[in-house]
Amino acid sequence: MKELVVISGKGGTGKTSITASLASLAENKVVADCDVDAADMHLILKPRVQFEEEFEGGRMAVIDPAACTSCGECARLCRFDAITVIDGVYGVNRLTCEGCNVCAHFCPVGAIEMKDKIAGTWFISDTRHGPFVHAAMNIAEENSGKLVTKVRQEAKKLAIEKGLNIIITDGSPGIGCPVIASITGADQVLIVTEPTVSGYHDMRRTVELISHFRIPGMVCINKYDLNTDVVAEIENFCRTNGIEVIARVPYDRDFTRAMLNAQSIIEYSVGSTSAIIRTMWDKILSSPAVAEK
Repeated sequence: MKELVVISGKGGTGKTSITASLASLAENKVVADCDVDAADMHLILKPRVQFEEEFEGGRMAVIDPAACTSCGECARLCRFDAITVIDGVYGVNRLTCEGCNVCAHFCPVGAIEMKDKIAGTWFISDTRHGPFVHAAMNIAEENSGKLVTKVRQEAKKLAIEKGLNIIITDGSPGIGCPVIASITGADQVLIVTEPTVSGYHDMRRTVELISHFRIPGMVCINKYDLNTDVVAEIENFCRTNGIEVIARVPYDRDFTRAMLNAQSIIEYSVGSTSAIIRTMWDKILSSPAVAEK
């Protein structure tokens, strides 16, 4: 079983559209959406949820009003202004509590307890392209890296149970904790970038990231015809760093039309852009990191 993770240095490069296209072409696969902070793969795959479970992603302080003596020590010590006082009753704002445990530790009467809080929900679904593992963070919650890890673990378990040989994962943009959780231990990373100054800058950071973790990587330049000068810079950087540019995908309004129809461009169109993506998928399958040993 192999895992391909699709990431991008910044949002808006077309990462999810490319991932959905690859999912349309792959056989015997599980699709995973690890962009849990802003999940949108479900808009294309239209999943039918078969299983769901809440995810406990952190802890927060809870004040027992019956035991609280309103001494104010918790409010004095809290550095996040998370302690509220309404009509003389002390409480905790769940949106600003960082779960640091200071208030609970120093409460003179032990009226404060640290409790796990529900940070999101993860799902196993059926789609027209096979099984799909995805998740959604609750508003203003953190620890998305842990939820990403949970999604990947469940996708691998599902692949083993069903005898499927590849996991196609839609990762997060950027280089932060959710991205690190998405790529650690992956067999291959596909970086989707765009020929803009910010796109090129952030792509370089993702290359540094996968190099640090020693994960093989490839680059797809999406909307390459918007700025050929930046394309040349991207290709020169990739050549210098031993990263193959496996596709140059043109700007194509069919991507938008396909999304409006809840489809990938592979399903929506048989034009030249679909042909380029098909060729890219063939290159991915033939790469040593993904090809079956």
